[in-house]
Amino acid sequence: MMARFTAVIAVLAALMVWEIACWVFSIPEFLLPRPSAIVQAMQDFGPHWWRHIYETLATILAVFAFAVLLGVPIAVAIASSGTAYRAIYPFLVIKQSTPIIALAPIIVVAVGAGFVSKVIVACVVAIFPIIVSTATGLMATPPEFLELARSVRQDARRELLRIRFPFAVRYIFSGLRVSIALSVIGAVVAEFVSAGFGLGYIVYSSMAYLKTALAFGALVFLAIIGITLFNAIGIAQRVFFPWASEAPAHDDDAG
Repeated sequence: MMARFTAVIAVLAALMVWEIACWVFSIPEFLLPRPSAIVQAMQDFGPHWWRHIYETLATILAVFAFAVLLGVPIAVAIASSGTAYRAIYPFLVIKQSTPIIALAPIIVVAVGAGFVSKVIVACVVAIFPIIVSTATGLMATPPEFLELARSVRQDARRELLRIRFPFAVRYIFSGLRVSIALSVIGAVVAEFVSAGFGLGYIVYSSMAYLKTALAFGALVFLAIIGITLFNAIGIAQRVFFPWASEAPAHDDDAG
């Protein structure tokens, strides 16, 4: 039973150590605010949080949807054709090797500041794991499954939908989990470069005026959003694809 609360106890212990350390060593608040100061700053900002939370959450969900809608077809093309693999994969590696903070200003200048540019900037980060994981899962389908499908004259479309995709579900959801986390990161970077609202904008503008406690408050909300969306994808996998869900973690206290 205690194992279920291990994470909560660890977080509370870390916050207590943090609070005491800031008090004992007299750490200035603009360098590292105490957890109690962060909570106070969050309360003082009050209802203004909702507009920024909505803006960031809308960006994250739009980025994730766009990454899925664009990434899965690219992954199918890569898995289905050696020519497509050789043509597309090098560009993906180059894109992933280029820091998004360097690409973001270029994208904003080309597209213009606004919601669309934020989605594009964040999608550049979020789409890679979906493409790689989905393509890996599709190409990892056992050959005997494919031979069986061809022996009963399944066409390529049915082979993809009935054999390759079901086998790749674990891989796909693994990529979705990574992608939703990167969507949060990408949205924050985009709001650093092109935004007047959003939690990323709060972090950027607060640090410009050394309001570190408020910036940490925005980070708290970003963490909550990220954890919630990450777990939501896990729940979706267990509900819609229970046969492809990961095995439950071992209980260290069992027995």
